[in-house]
Amino acid sequence: LPLAIAIIGGEPARFAPLAALYREAGRRAGVAKDALLVGINGHGFLADTAEAAVEAFFTPYAEVMSRIGKERGWPPLARAQFDLGRGPRGHLMVGTPDEAIAKILAQYEVFGHHRYGMQMQVGLQPQEAILRSIELLGTVVKPAVNQALAKRKVPA
Repeated sequence: LPLAIAIIGGEPARFAPLAALYREAGRRAGVAKDALLVGINGHGFLADTAEAAVEAFFTPYAEVMSRIGKERGWPPLARAQFDLGRGPRGHLMVGTPDEAIAKILAQYEVFGHHRYGMQMQVGLQPQEAILRSIELLGTVVKPAVNQALAKRKVPA
């Protein structure tokens, strides 16, 4: 079965041992390397500017994560924590398409994953902003990531 890693906090690179363990277990079981698919899932939101993405995403996301945190014993989500998560090594894919492209490609270097799934709606974002985020992911981010990864492949 493919592996899906949901990264909702911390540095994604810290989850790399899970992918390595999965691939090692598959190798030991005799599963072909190309059948050991890894997907990365995370929270994200895209807009034409980073400021617009943050404005549409932060407040609803903070409300949901703080509520979940209360149930699970986590402290409320602080803006500084959110901003760290948006950084180059953070788990949040919130910003511009170019920022998302860079982060997905950086995560590919760590995981060699075959799929990235972005959960955009965490709380109540404006519908127009969600639709724009979906549009940017499908028309800008995905083609750019696919093109960059195709250039890295060595012809057989």
